Amino acid sequence: MQYNHQEIEKNWQKYWAENQTFRASNSSDLPKYYVLDMFPYPSGAGLHVGHPLGYIASDIYARYKRHKGFNVLHPQGYDSFGLPAEQYAIQTGQHPAKTTEENIKTYRRQLDQIGFSFDWSREVRTSNPEYYKWTQWIFIQLFNSWYNKDTDKAEDISTLISVFEKDGNATVNAVCDDEVISFTAEDWSGFTTTQKEEILLQYRLTFLSDTEVNWCPALGTVLANDEIVNGVSERGGHPVVRKKMTQWSMRISAYAQRLLDGLNTIDWPQPLKDSQTNWIGRSQGAMVSFKVDGFDAKIDVFTTRPDTIFGVSFMTLAPEHELVAQIVTDEQKDKVNAYIEATAKRSERDRMADVKTISGAFTGAYAIHPFSGEKVQIWIGDYVLASYGTGAVMAVPCGDQRDYDFAKHFDIPIPNIFEGVDISEAAHADKEGTVIANSDFLSGLKYKKALKLAIYEMEKRGFGYGKINYRLRDAVFSRQRYWGEPFPVYYKEGMPQMIDAKHLPIVLPKVEKYLPTEDGKPPLGNADVWAWNSETNKIVSNDLIDNETVFPLELNTMPGWAGSSYYFNRYMDPQNDTEIASKENLDYWQNIDLYIGGSEHATGHLLYARFWQKFLFDKGVLPVDEFAKKLINQGMILGTSAFVYKADAFVKSGCSLSSSFDDIKAKIPLLFVSKDLFANDDEFENVVIEYLLDNKIVNQQESELLTIIKSGIHSDVSFVNASDELDIEAFKNWRAEYKNAEFILNEGVYKVGREVEKMSKSKYNVVNPDDIVEEYGADALRLFEMFLGPLEQTKPWKTSGISGVSSFLKKLWKLYFNGDQFEVSEEKATKDDLKTLHKTIKKVEEDIENFSFNTSVSTFMIAVNELTALKCNKREILEPLLVLLSPYAPHITEELWSLLGDNESISTAPFPLFEPKHLVESAKNYPISFNGKMRFTLELPLDLSKEEIEKTVMAHEKTQAHLQGRTPKKVIVVPGKIVNIVG
Repeated sequence: MQYNHQEIEKNWQKYWAENQTFRASNSSDLPKYYVLDMFPYPSGAGLHVGHPLGYIASDIYARYKRHKGFNVLHPQGYDSFGLPAEQYAIQTGQHPAKTTEENIKTYRRQLDQIGFSFDWSREVRTSNPEYYKWTQWIFIQLFNSWYNKDTDKAEDISTLISVFEKDGNATVNAVCDDEVISFTAEDWSGFTTTQKEEILLQYRLTFLSDTEVNWCPALGTVLANDEIVNGVSERGGHPVVRKKMTQWSMRISAYAQRLLDGLNTIDWPQPLKDSQTNWIGRSQGAMVSFKVDGFDAKIDVFTTRPDTIFGVSFMTLAPEHELVAQIVTDEQKDKVNAYIEATAKRSERDRMADVKTISGAFTGAYAIHPFSGEKVQIWIGDYVLASYGTGAVMAVPCGDQRDYDFAKHFDIPIPNIFEGVDISEAAHADKEGTVIANSDFLSGLKYKKALKLAIYEMEKRGFGYGKINYRLRDAVFSRQRYWGEPFPVYYKEGMPQMIDAKHLPIVLPKVEKYLPTEDGKPPLGNADVWAWNSETNKIVSNDLIDNETVFPLELNTMPGWAGSSYYFNRYMDPQNDTEIASKENLDYWQNIDLYIGGSEHATGHLLYARFWQKFLFDKGVLPVDEFAKKLINQGMILGTSAFVYKADAFVKSGCSLSSSFDDIKAKIPLLFVSKDLFANDDEFENVVIEYLLDNKIVNQQESELLTIIKSGIHSDVSFVNASDELDIEAFKNWRAEYKNAEFILNEGVYKVGREVEKMSKSKYNVVNPDDIVEEYGADALRLFEMFLGPLEQTKPWKTSGISGVSSFLKKLWKLYFNGDQFEVSEEKATKDDLKTLHKTIKKVEEDIENFSFNTSVSTFMIAVNELTALKCNKREILEPLLVLLSPYAPHITEELWSLLGDNESISTAPFPLFEPKHLVESAKNYPISFNGKMRFTLELPLDLSKEEIEKTVMAHEKTQAHLQGRTPKKVIVVPGKIVNIVG
């Protein structure tokens, strides 16, 4: 009977679906274990072989835990809102919901055919109203909450209002906006409703504010920092500028310290923890105020080195700083405005990364040094970021290299006392002789003493105070997109009002166009029915807006990270219509035990999800404040790209011909050169020139004036065979511009170049798992991806390598058959059979627990080879072997399990127990040598004495045959090692 992977895999996938084999129970006497992958965004391209790597690893672990007696929750769903679907809708006019649904069908088919043990009864999709109802509900909770520093948690906004009504805000210790006015209880009672709402917005955990954002005009939307690469949008490569807009924001900064502290309680990779630690960026220092000369204004600066204040010789503001427009002089206005405009075209990430470029503009204004009273120039420079600290720095050229370079570049005066002097060598005193900084204070306890002393002097004089600062900024939460969660918000007299949760979800309206409106409003501005009737609590036509009972709805939508910040909790009770999940289910599942996904989400999804988890914990919704106990970042599977090499011809500088270069160029065809014809650029040029001359395309004079440049162009890997030979006709038909190309071949063959790169559609090196599953089977794909190397490492894909894994599965299959006949013996296992089985049990269990899946595959191969050599077909061995292998290769093991007569799925079988006794050696296979040459082996018990070993060996018939009656001179016995007969 042949191993038919296609038939076997389809049958068992159907069985699992019909029997809901992997459906988890919300109540069980078994211990729980929650395994989760970061859920996918369903793109139109479907999966490539790099995508399932983490899914296979998590599936192996989930199946293993079921074998070990756990009630395993292993769900899957789709992060189905997003910019790609919206861009496709803009291009084609198709509703994003339609394309998203089609993409999900492709993903589901591909995931199913790889044999994942997902509990599909719990599937969630972030774009389903039944799901985003709860995203909207969380937004409302955030809006109705504030962060109480005294209790160190979020509390209902009603408790804050009670304090305002009783005492005003003098005693309130809250995370809030910087510029909050002080008021009494009497003041509060006299404020209008609008004034009260404006004040409350300064405290709410989600709030409206004017914020510097990354604006992409081509996409018509705000982008997060992680959606920008090299200054352009990751999607489409469009320019991005900095722009101030009124946006919804989330006060994640309130949780900065708790987000830091929580990292000590979770088992996550240290590099990922370091990324979050650096992103949050805790620093201790002081807030210092510098008055602006001639203005009723001051510049607040956060510095970690207040002890260097006497080294301040100028100030630098971020170009976006709100004071710039107020203080710039008429003489400097044009230069400053031009610089601001240029800076707006650079992302914050680019500005942070650029440490070499020195640029700036003088505002013409001066600040007053708070100690000396001297005037210092105020400049703007793009190395200062509006989003970090206060958007201003006190520049100390003698203590900071960038400040020094800036001062030198713009010829800003540096006091002689500091010129060329390291601040660590200087002692500085104010007019009263108080020491502010000293060289002894720059390390350890002495630096802390200097810091305290500097802060003390500043606080005493009223222009500074000690402060702990965080780099973490509040997260912008608005997107100018259609395909995202609508905000449950309408506007009354310009102030946001929350729609009551009982009326959720607020469903996306239909629109004719998915682009922003002509007057610049977000795409929802195209909706005709997008107003809120506060009496009927329904969405109605915009024509009915009267701002008395019918009001305009919010036109922005939520960002992509909204739906992914709590989905793992929704999996615990996905059909619950009255709450995110019931208390019973939340208390049972608690949080994720194992989470697998990419490290690229370190400061995006993973940070925002921790923030929402802590907030919902504060509100009593969730039982724990960290959502994932353990996290593993899987590595990347790289693709092997194929390159063809195009020849570009250029005339050498300063040369002239009777015919123009354009005429020569017109004669030269589009040329591609086989990779095996050149080793470097000079050889490439020689090959091309020779071809042009041989084919009389140019003459000798013309050829001497040409420079040939090589350009590597990606070819689709599907046009290339295993010998790196290009299908020229397929390539020519691929693109219209290649139709008439000519190819310089080597012995009639065009060889491509190869390079290992990220697997990507744009590099045409994607390998479709459908093709692998069709030819080799899902089990072979699963085993091969694990076999490529350690889970966390990046490794290249090479399809040819899968044949070895495929051969292994066929060899495994033959263990259970005698020719075409299924044949498994009830005979008792031998000692060698049991040894092979139990060393395999031991190694595989250790490997799975340590997530060393690649070495498990090697262990399986060794075991099958040994059992084949032993001609073992015993049930006692072959039955537990299937259970060991089933997490890795579930289809073939289910088939063989059923042939063994087991009626239940193999997934219900207990994991085999390792028995150490089978690995204890009771005998030794001694090499028996004559005069140092081994002639035969003899197995002897390990507990024999030297005399007993010698007696047994000498009495053996093979020994007697070799001696032929001679008496040896001596017999050397090393117990447990060798016997050597001399003589």
